[in-house]
Amino acid sequence: MMLAPGAPLDRGALEEYFKLSSTPVRDALTRLRDENLVDIYPQHATIVRAIDITSLNDAHLLRLSLELEVAATLARQRDAALVHTLEGLVSQQAFALSRQDYDGFVRLDMAFHRHMFSAAQVEALWHFVRGMSGNLDRLKRLHVPLADKGKLVLADHAAIVGAIASGDEAMAQASVREHLSGTLAQLETLKARYPGYFFAAK
Repeated sequence: MMLAPGAPLDRGALEEYFKLSSTPVRDALTRLRDENLVDIYPQHATIVRAIDITSLNDAHLLRLSLELEVAATLARQRDAALVHTLEGLVSQQAFALSRQDYDGFVRLDMAFHRHMFSAAQVEALWHFVRGMSGNLDRLKRLHVPLADKGKLVLADHAAIVGAIASGDEAMAQASVREHLSGTLAQLETLKARYPGYFFAAK
């Protein structure tokens, strides 16, 4: 379900769509509010918030800092089974991209990175980062269908896997840095293409 900033969220419709009672829907909306993803006006409305630039910058810095260390750890380990799993996820991503299944592509992207954290035995940190990454995820979802972004993601993932397989810590970190900075580097382009989608605190 993709909704533009300003779109209202009807709790009854959400309960029906997700087959849930009112309590988990209310709790989920409260969490989305806490993550700067929706605005809740009691007794009035809940609406989708514009993408919070401060929030996405914070999430990017945190994730980059952690994933650089994760990549170095995995390169030192040189685990053949991990490399095989990551290669499989890249292949699945390529298939999703060929079908223009962008939602599937993004899910597989998350699976790729989560598997890295898990293999480094710090999966709890992945969940911690995920709790702050809603606005960064929204930016990426806008970017993936454009130009050759999907192909660039596949190439970046292949480079990360190759560096891990060869045990090259410096290259693994350089590949992660290049990969995670790609979408943020296009922020101004995305703001111009999607006016009204972004919020920046004064």
